[in-house]
Amino acid sequence: MASSHETEIKFHIADLPAIAAKLRELGFTEVTPRTHEMNVLFDLPGRPLRARGDILRIRKYGDSWLLTHKGKIEKGEGPHKVRVETETRVEDGARLEAILRALQFEPAFRYEKFRGEWSDGKGHVVVDETPIGTFGEIEGRARWIDRTARLLAIEPKSYITQSYVELFFAWKRRTRSRAREMTFQAVQNSTKLK
Repeated sequence: MASSHETEIKFHIADLPAIAAKLRELGFTEVTPRTHEMNVLFDLPGRPLRARGDILRIRKYGDSWLLTHKGKIEKGEGPHKVRVETETRVEDGARLEAILRALQFEPAFRYEKFRGEWSDGKGHVVVDETPIGTFGEIEGRARWIDRTARLLAIEPKSYITQSYVELFFAWKRRTRSRAREMTFQAVQNSTKLK
């Protein structure tokens, strides 16, 4: 369980088949095919983690469980999001959640997506199909991110450094959705209520 600096940007994807074709053309290999992912962010009463910019997350990715801590966002070189990330595999996510609850942590936000991962051996591009749209993430060294974005015809002005939580609440404001979490069911149910 080592900590590392995560450097990334997100971008909107309008044409999913086109981005997959372009990644193949650029020599990327699909590392993980489209896989369901459920994320639960935890915090203590009063939300002190959120207040200082930390994230504590349990992720179920396919059949695997991960516990992740992400530190406060740091100022990186260029228009990228940079933060320290510490992650470890967990054998039983439900038991880990019970431990966190016993320590007074509570679920603060849930979000899900279908994620496919691509790599060229130097960094990763992920494709996330979320309830509020399809996004890509480019993660690696800053110069590699910019080079890869350029090859994918993504301009720096289109870089997104917001988290999925921030993107969800911006989407809620735009759409006036009543959804309280970024799950397919919650978003679908909120559109039925309108």
